[in-house]
Amino acid sequence: MGNALIALGGNVGDVRATFEKAISNICGMTQAALLARSSDYATPPWGERDQDRFINACIEIETSLDPHALLFTLHKIEKKFGRDRAREQRWGPRTLDLDLIAYDDASINQSDLTLPHPRLFERAFVLVPLAEIAADRVISGRTVRDALKDVSSDGIEKLPERG
Repeated sequence: MGNALIALGGNVGDVRATFEKAISNICGMTQAALLARSSDYATPPWGERDQDRFINACIEIETSLDPHALLFTLHKIEKKFGRDRAREQRWGPRTLDLDLIAYDDASINQSDLTLPHPRLFERAFVLVPLAEIAADRVISGRTVRDALKDVSSDGIEKLPERG
């Protein structure tokens, strides 16, 4: 079994409801156990700034799928929720974005998969929710907690739990 960290994001539609359904799909389609789920966070857009704020969260799962099969399944789930990677604007609005952040201690650098995620340490919108569930996790020689100290978390707001 592998331990995977996955970041969720979106800014189109009822993102928080989409997250709940997507997490259920992730666990079902990957035969995974959900080990941890962060709170949801409202975050400023990254890259293309002229759009609605995003909602971001992270989960930790245990799965028997290898990293490539897991990524393939995550892309299938994104498509199910309306994402069309081939036609979308880079860093633009989206219903659901699922990023495989880390898988065990795997270091993979291939055209279709890079682990750990190559921009992890630049993105407070991933590090803030990730620190909530895996602050002491070491990724590429750094703890998530220490990596978070090196980026600005300005504009990131923890959302109240859904009632």
